[in-house]
This record gives sequence, C-alpha cells and structure tokens, in this order.
Amino acid sequence: MQFLSRIFTWWNGATPGTFLSVKRNFTRVGMDGFGNVYHEEKKPSPEFEGRKRRWVIYKGYADPSSVPAEWHGWLHHIYDETPDQLDVRRHDWQLPHKPNMTGTPAAYRPKGSLARDGRRDEVAADYEAWTPGD
Repeated sequence: MQFLSRIFTWWNGATPGTFLSVKRNFTRVGMDGFGNVYHEEKKPSPEFEGRKRRWVIYKGYADPSSVPAEWHGWLHHIYDETPDQLDVRRHDWQLPHKPNMTGTPAAYRPKGSLARDGRRDEVAADYEAWTPGD
C-alpha cells in the first residue's frame, strides 16, 4: 500500500516522476530542521527570465507552512545565499519556526471556543444589542 500511495499521491512526498525529474535536472542545496529538502535547477531557464528554478520536496505531507522564513526567502529569490551561508542573527525573543497547526490537536483554541468546551464567561456573553433610536 505504501508503494501505491507514493505513486499516486503528490501531497505525501514526491511522486516517482517528480523525484526522477529533480534528480536529473536539479542540484540538492540543503535541508531544513523539518526534513524538507531544497534543490536548485542546474541550468537557468529561459521561461524564468534566466534564473534557476528552486524546488522543495517536503518530508511527508506537502505543507508549505513548514518552510522556515529563511528557506522561503531563498525559494522566492529574495536572496541568493542559502540560509546556512547567510549571517542571520536571531533575537532572544524570537521563537523557532512552527508550521500552521490549524486542524490538528495542537491548534489554538481560546477559552469559549466550540472546539474547547464552548462555554464563555458571563461577562463575555453579557451585552445588550444596540437598536436605532435608543
């Protein structure tokens, strides 16, 4: 079953066609902390204004929110250096990158959310609607 899912699903890793194309036409550039692997085309493409295409193969489920900011900048040609070549200074107040957790058990569920217990404080639910002419 694992073999069939690799052949027919593009959202769970690279399909065999994508894998072979990337292996033949791209050079591996690096990998991030989530296991996503980044590649750059070997030759510049005329359809991309002479730039080399950049590619990411996600580890597991294809989730673009799992691409850290440094790699996002490289993928979109904001800078030419890979994140390990850049002198990126992180502040002590900056948290490490986290993918979007929406739809997972780790999603943010504030107090009163239906996904939590659905009960709000009396004060939050205690209001009077405005009516014109009052």
